Amino acid sequence: MLQTDWEGGFFPLTLHFSEDYPSKPPKCKFPPGFFHPNVYPSGTVCLSILNEDSGWRPAITVKQILVGIQDLLDQPNPADPAQTEGYHLFIQVAFPHFLR
Repeated sequence: MLQTDWEGGFFPLTLHFSEDYPSKPPKCKFPPGFFHPNVYPSGTVCLSILNEDSGWRPAITVKQILVGIQDLLDQPNPADPAQTEGYHLFIQVAFPHFLR
């Protein structure tokens, strides 16, 4: 990820595939406390394609999941915040930059 706020960072991500995969999505988590508006304080990624009830389809590939997470890191989704502090900071500081 070049020329972003995340450039040069190290992002340890764990994907856990249950026995129900691909009927159910994998659980995708960063370490607890990972600071991003679309990552819950527990580290769980808030991404529509990982939502078992609405966005997940068994045809979604691991590559699509990883690209989706990479895109989310590069371009946070202010419409779907997962943590209050990260969301407010993004709206106050980073979001106006994206609008330029």
